[in-house]
Amino acid sequence: MTSLTTTSDTFESLYSHLVQTYSYPVLPHPSAHGHDPSLTARISSLSLHPTLEALLHILNSDLSSAHFLCRHMQNRPAWEGMYIHGLLHRVEGDYRNAEAWYGDVAQSDAFSNSWPGQDGLGNAKVFIGQVESLRKQKLGDKEVLEKESGREIDRLVQWCKKQFGTEKVEDATVAWVKPGEKERAIAANMIVGGEGWRKF
Repeated sequence: MTSLTTTSDTFESLYSHLVQTYSYPVLPHPSAHGHDPSLTARISSLSLHPTLEALLHILNSDLSSAHFLCRHMQNRPAWEGMYIHGLLHRVEGDYRNAEAWYGDVAQSDAFSNSWPGQDGLGNAKVFIGQVESLRKQKLGDKEVLEKESGREIDRLVQWCKKQFGTEKVEDATVAWVKPGEKERAIAANMIVGGEGWRKF
């Protein structure tokens, strides 16, 4: 594992470290603890807007930390949180769920910034399909898909930075939204309906 030795972490320093040290996420990481477990606390200690914190966790392949944050931003008007939730599912290999989240946010500014144009959602779904083909059938060029993943994530990071800044957020709950009916039903089904608890 590679880790920074500085104690003066910033969003930019950790973001740069992650994108220069590890490939942009395409296939699920083999470890549930991500690339560098020591970064989890360091990322959290920045007290960033939850969207930017979640994106750093995704880049570190710490999907459980990212998912915790996304679950608090999975309803309107937190379009960017919903989009990050879809991106998280793409990274973990839950492709149908990723497509559903992308479809839910296709008209949002956050999504359109990463997937512009009239065919933005279609292009995003093609990309998800290519990632799925690489994982399941070993078809495609991993480097090309990593580059596209990087383009998507970088554009989303830039959008979130512009909207929320990288300053410390004293109370992250200001970004949280109450779950909608759909999300409450899914959560209830996970608890009592036999689908079981999520595993990372």
